[in-house]
Amino acid sequence: MINYILRNENAVYHECGFSCDNELFIKLGSEAFFITDPRYTTEAKLKVRDAEVIEAARDLNSEAKNILRKSGVKKVFYDPLDFTVGSFDKLKQSLKITFKKSPNFSQKKRIIKSDKEIELIKTAVKLGSEAFDNFASYLQKNGDKKSEKYINFEALRELTQNGKYDLSFHPITAINENAAKPHAYANEKKLNFGDLLLVDAGLKYKRYCSDRTRTAEFTDNFNFEKMQKFKNKKMQKIYDIVLKASEASIKIAGAGVKASDVDKAGRDVIEKAGFGKFFIHSTGHGVGLDIHELPMISKKSSVILEENMVFTIEPGIYIPNEFGIRIEDMVQIYQDKAIIL
Repeated sequence: MINYILRNENAVYHECGFSCDNELFIKLGSEAFFITDPRYTTEAKLKVRDAEVIEAARDLNSEAKNILRKSGVKKVFYDPLDFTVGSFDKLKQSLKITFKKSPNFSQKKRIIKSDKEIELIKTAVKLGSEAFDNFASYLQKNGDKKSEKYINFEALRELTQNGKYDLSFHPITAINENAAKPHAYANEKKLNFGDLLLVDAGLKYKRYCSDRTRTAEFTDNFNFEKMQKFKNKKMQKIYDIVLKASEASIKIAGAGVKASDVDKAGRDVIEKAGFGKFFIHSTGHGVGLDIHELPMISKKSSVILEENMVFTIEPGIYIPNEFGIRIEDMVQIYQDKAIIL
């Protein structure tokens, strides 16, 4: 058994089933401690599993240091991405303990999802897909001449089902040239029939995220199906290339395959079509409690894919001042291949 200390909310939630915005979690062999302040102790005592809840009389670091001193442990792992320099310096001060850096400590533990986690993610994906369909119906009836900002607001409403669910991240709603920015900010540009609209959004179900992107032409028959038709021939050409890249990456993905090879499969399609310089991000990323987690599906990734890894496939082509197209699905490695969730 290894000893470790965590601060990240999702990392702590994964360990004990509860987290808040002011906490420390310490695991020392078979013992575990959840440290928080008086604002959260009542709920923590109801929800924390397999750990002792400790209310910090002064500050969390002081309580953590007391526990570490009494334990007599000599080495503790921590994720340097969890802590500010100031908070970590305060934590380790006067302790005769070796703190070992382990970046992405929790994400590495969570990279292969349990069957229970897979079911939660599938539910999040299903709810997200339904929200996309409802949003498309709303836009078909009410979207004409609405601004990106207004569309973004309506996306929030549809995704959360009027506040029932949390968001995985703030949605992206981008028209025409604004869609050429992968993480575009909504502006006052109005949506007109014949325009291209890119929507990237997701919701959470019991803290597990979904993530999806669709690009479509705004018409009387507007929808977010993966098969799309554009009157603009260049848009159709680019869309078909991105779709082919998506299919190539999904087809090659499977247990034992390098994540970098999954990236390469789709990237090769786009490069051979002459648009390689317009594919400006990696092919995908893991999704779970965090919207971006391991594994990374990129040209530099050394990860070998395994059963029950969950990640996105999201190739895109972005032509500045014209338009951008991205298609994104979440997939699971299941029985040696990638299945779309």
